[in-house]
Amino acid sequence: MRAVGLIVEYNPFHNGHLYHLRQSVKITDAEAVVAVMSGNFLQRGEPAMWDKWTRTRMALAGGCDLVIELPCAYATQAAEWFAYGAVSLLEATGVVDAFCFGTESGQLAPLLRAADIAAEEPPRFRELLMGGLGSGASYPVAYSRAVQAYLGEQGAEDMSRFPFDQPNHTLGLHYLIALKRLKGTMTPYTIAREKAQYHQSDVTDSSIASATAIRKLLLESRSLQGISRYVPSSTSSILSERLDAGVPAMGWEQYEKPLFRMLLTQDRHRLAEFHEITEGLEHRILNALPELESWSFESLLGALKTRRYTRTKLQRALLSILLGHAKEDFTRDKLAGGVRYIRVLGFTDKGRELLKDMRRQASLPVLMSAARPPGSYRYLELDVRASNAYMLGVPGASLQRDLYRDYRDAPIML
Repeated sequence: MRAVGLIVEYNPFHNGHLYHLRQSVKITDAEAVVAVMSGNFLQRGEPAMWDKWTRTRMALAGGCDLVIELPCAYATQAAEWFAYGAVSLLEATGVVDAFCFGTESGQLAPLLRAADIAAEEPPRFRELLMGGLGSGASYPVAYSRAVQAYLGEQGAEDMSRFPFDQPNHTLGLHYLIALKRLKGTMTPYTIAREKAQYHQSDVTDSSIASATAIRKLLLESRSLQGISRYVPSSTSSILSERLDAGVPAMGWEQYEKPLFRMLLTQDRHRLAEFHEITEGLEHRILNALPELESWSFESLLGALKTRRYTRTKLQRALLSILLGHAKEDFTRDKLAGGVRYIRVLGFTDKGRELLKDMRRQASLPVLMSAARPPGSYRYLELDVRASNAYMLGVPGASLQRDLYRDYRDAPIML
């Protein structure tokens, strides 16, 4: 059974995702879809609007046949490690023949050429990258500029003008770098994003809007009426159930109290031990706390943000503190070691057939729950903790039903 892999967050699953899924199936001639999906916390350092089980239901209802979890250790990282974790998982299933991602241009050739260079990181490329970082540019910007400059020096002037710094181009480049470093066998494809770009916060089409715009509409209206045109009916139905149960769209405001408790009870030495706390950020945080206008997440971000400390960088840093992610668990060596397991979140009847093949062909153990994980599955333990932290912010969450759900619940079957 030919399968295509998708790397997703589905926060929430919308019409643009549906278009991407269907086009991916079409251009790869796939018979099944495998999605590797972020858990309860996302790549930009944010809580997902709805938990991973709710979003798994959306994915399955929207056309995915098998959903596996991208561990929080990779799901909340910058492009390099987010991509590495996701691509390594798809490759490890042993059943995914191709993977398809969206880009602003729909052009694969420039990204493949750049990946050939960046995967090896020649000394001159590294020099250009470090120079960009030294000038105060953020890592994504410095990386993109280094790629463009290096290509220009190599005589590829046409490619040096390619917009590698656009969000989906950046992610796509890192997917391809990961594939090369892993010596993967999957065939990569890309399709152009249609009608709404990655960070586009306004709506310019009658049926397709970015996830950013949909989240904005949802938070403004506090109901599903404002987004009904931009999501499949299955998504509306699933979200309606959650809203009727008293579960709102989640955001950082639900986690302000536990975050500030952590910040106010740590000294600078302890803060410096958390992942993403670099370049003296611990001092900036502690100096900002007494000067805040209000005890809100947005007020804290406003006090901390600089050219170097972007919103996304700060969100990831503060999330690491909230979740207790220590630097020692996120070294380059440990992250490069990859995920040690494949955690299944849900499947359809067709996905059940894929699972049978995976059990024979996967290069990693296939887990149907987190119950009694071997001690070597450190990132699975961190996922359980992250799920518990997430559920503590959900109104009406209960100890019996929601905490340690990873240990109890079987994958969702549709």
